[in-house]
Amino acid sequence: MANKIMVGIICGSGLGETLYKTFNCTNITKCENMKTDFGYPSSDLYHGIINGVTVVLLARHGAGHIFNPTRVNYRANIEALRFAGCTHILASTACGSLTESIYRGQLVIPDNFIDRTNSRKSTFYDGTSDKYSGVCHIPMEPAFDPRTSEVLLQAAKKLGYDIKKGATVITIEGPRFSSKAESNAMRLWGGHLVNMTICPEVYLAKEAGLLYAAIAMSTDYDCWRECEDNVNATDVLIVFRQNVDKITNVLVEAVKIIGSGEIEWEQDIFKLKNLIASSNVTLKK
Repeated sequence: MANKIMVGIICGSGLGETLYKTFNCTNITKCENMKTDFGYPSSDLYHGIINGVTVVLLARHGAGHIFNPTRVNYRANIEALRFAGCTHILASTACGSLTESIYRGQLVIPDNFIDRTNSRKSTFYDGTSDKYSGVCHIPMEPAFDPRTSEVLLQAAKKLGYDIKKGATVITIEGPRFSSKAESNAMRLWGGHLVNMTICPEVYLAKEAGLLYAAIAMSTDYDCWRECEDNVNATDVLIVFRQNVDKITNVLVEAVKIIGSGEIEWEQDIFKLKNLIASSNVTLKK
């Protein structure tokens, strides 16, 4: 039987209220009713429909942005979306630019990451849940689902937005921003963007068998650029809110494309499930 397509959307900073209205979210699952083996998700789950496609929205940092990047329960968030029936996840994220070629307000579809976090639960396969038994060495190339990423790119281009295809995002622990030395070091590593939330979200989604892609918005130049003011939270949110309609429109258009029937998702879902199974090295009894 074919999988019913359902899209989970993880809302980054400043995006939640706009999307709840856009996706006509009337059905709400309270987070206290969505306790997983890994705890509670960051927020209630808001259910809506776009062009016949069911969407489930979750605020990454909770209602009112109450969780800092380290305190976000990434495992519970992903597991709650999986349990709700999602096949895809589209995530939004505000990022700092590490290169001259990515300007403030530009949209970017990342295709790789460098994980510099150190205080987060990085796998489902740690004995916490019977649903994830054994030891799983999941491959991370490609890091983001290519076809779902292509849908986001296609959606942005259809709307006439300037969007960059491909970028390496470096995820730092936070909640502090980088020092100038760190910012310059990340540029030397080949990073194009820096943020605080893509990891472990991107690889937990893969472990859970969900097709994950992200749309990033550059809000600042971190602190490496001599001619710029150094990054601060107030300015980041101002730039993000000035461009929030672009993110919203891309997500709406992407949901329409995902559910249009133009792409057969069954094989992608099946291949990912087989990859997970083959990556589990624990002998079955």
